[in-house]
Amino acid sequence: MKQSILLIEDDPNITDFMEVVLGQERYQLTIASTGMEALTAFQTTSFDLVLLDLGLPDIDGIDLLKILRKRMHLPIIIISARNNEEEKVKALDLGADDYVTKPFGTNELLARIRTALRHQNVQTESLTVVENKDLKIDFEKQLVYKKGQEIHLTKNEYRILALMFRQLGKVVTYQTLMTEVWGPYSDDSQTLRVNMSNIRKKIESDTLKPEYLITEIGVGYRLRDHRSE
Repeated sequence: MKQSILLIEDDPNITDFMEVVLGQERYQLTIASTGMEALTAFQTTSFDLVLLDLGLPDIDGIDLLKILRKRMHLPIIIISARNNEEEKVKALDLGADDYVTKPFGTNELLARIRTALRHQNVQTESLTVVENKDLKIDFEKQLVYKKGQEIHLTKNEYRILALMFRQLGKVVTYQTLMTEVWGPYSDDSQTLRVNMSNIRKKIESDTLKPEYLITEIGVGYRLRDHRSE
């Protein structure tokens, strides 16, 4: 069965391009050029994923994101020319699963789509062990391995990495990490950076060219999903 994607975008050049690209990948694509068209589409069709442009003619994409998140839990990837960090953080904190900046590469977008769809499937399963290239996490035993060898982590390092594994391939904002690990009133970004630096030293072969833990500057971190490569 084809997976169904709703593209909310008013630029005909992009919609024509996406129709070709996603059609070649055998996705079933529906296009809405306004926020109201998108909301109407949801009344008659079920979708597996949404691609949402923020610059819509009738409603701001951020406001539409808020509406969609209140109504449903399917993956939402922002595709936008808005490139400032505050906008990205706001969208991710409001529940977007990912944020791709225009212009974007075809392979990058397709990889983000595969990751978001896979993550949605994993959320419905009971996670016990997840393998990502040479890294493996056992949630039941609370252990992490690289190439079969146990990595010794502190309690907070494990909690951070476990959260990143549960959000594999997605950007996790600084505030989300601090809230989940140190509590809702935490604002100690320096401690987070120190922990991330220590984790990198333990899981990366070369900390200057990380394979796994990617910094999204000004936004947060992403645990790279090698399974889609």
